[in-house]
Amino acid sequence: MAVEIVMPQMGESIVEGTITKWLKKPGERVRRDEPLFEISTDKVDAEIPAPASGVLQDIRVQEGNTVQVNTVVGTIAGEGESVAAPPPAARPSAAPPAAAPARAESMPAPSAPPPAARPTAREPDDHARSSPLVRKIAREHDVDLSQIAGTGLGGRITKQDILSFLERQETAAGAPPAAVPRPAAPPSAATIPGDLVPMTQMRKIIAQRMIESRRTSAHVHAMFEVDMTRIVQLRNKTKAAFEQRHQARLTFMPFFVRAVIIALEQFPIVNASVEGESIRYHRYVNIGVAVALDWGLIVPVLKNAGELNFLGLQRGISDLGERARSKKLKPEEVEGSTFTVTNPGQFGAVFGLPIINQPNSAILGVGGITKMPLVLTDAAGNDSIAIRSVVHLTLGYDHRLIDGAVADQFMALLKKTLENWSEEIG
Repeated sequence: MAVEIVMPQMGESIVEGTITKWLKKPGERVRRDEPLFEISTDKVDAEIPAPASGVLQDIRVQEGNTVQVNTVVGTIAGEGESVAAPPPAARPSAAPPAAAPARAESMPAPSAPPPAARPTAREPDDHARSSPLVRKIAREHDVDLSQIAGTGLGGRITKQDILSFLERQETAAGAPPAAVPRPAAPPSAATIPGDLVPMTQMRKIIAQRMIESRRTSAHVHAMFEVDMTRIVQLRNKTKAAFEQRHQARLTFMPFFVRAVIIALEQFPIVNASVEGESIRYHRYVNIGVAVALDWGLIVPVLKNAGELNFLGLQRGISDLGERARSKKLKPEEVEGSTFTVTNPGQFGAVFGLPIINQPNSAILGVGGITKMPLVLTDAAGNDSIAIRSVVHLTLGYDHRLIDGAVADQFMALLKKTLENWSEEIG
């Protein structure tokens, strides 16, 4: 008997979802819990697993369409059942002519046959546990997928799993990690000059939220220059040992987040929110960490961050970022932030003027860390010029709630904490 595939409810407040991509075609076999299609809601983008094993019988809701939760979007024929030809709406030929080339280009290239030396008995399992992209990277780097523990649903090996495996191999070999080429995004109609294409669901939501924030908050920005030399030297000295001991990357982000937590504890108004004509002082510090995606931007939340040590912050930030990029976040993991940190500096920006993530009252923009000459004054009052590692931090804050003096004091404490870092990092 055919099993219905329904649009899931990704959170209590979610009433509809948009199908952005089908990962299988009618007639293809699927396994229970294997990613079947991707959706976009006003909270998260997510991969939806197959509810049963069998053959994808038909697709009733095509890519790009938005439907209510619990709507049947397709069916799976059970094991051993015959599969009827899909209805015209589900056939690839039914797609509009303009969309056909983009759809064809977005399909993965046929997998090349594996090397003869690889045991053929493992091939079906490898295919069930990984995507064509993962298998392509594995072939290019001669990786045996059975050596990788998958973190996806049902033990599926994700792109991040294999990239992390390759990085660990390079590190273990004593060579600097080789840059694993990011698979190029498939060409889309948006790259063709003169074309008019609809916004994605995520882009619509981002546009709406940014306009709402500008209209809601009285935005003011304060920028401070911070000498990061002490932290840069500490990270360079301890990075290898930290990563070997904890099996976790050591980045700069937990330093900034920890310094933010310390400052928020001293200035709780910066961690508060406006509710009508009242102020909500939040009991916990929940840090939203903006993650840039190939298809937009999302802000997963590190809940109760004030209770985490440095290692906990690093692991939590890395975990949220990886799952955001692999569409594994749950709706509750992008809700409840009380303060946000965004990092345009990773792309080379000196600083940014970020828009507040509602209902927060403030957001910290982290610029790039660069070397530059600074005038230093010693205890005796003597000046000298030295090359230092410097970052520009920008606080965007809601002037309805936070006065300029408070914002500057908050930033001054943040600067002091970073420049005089004394905490153990594990």
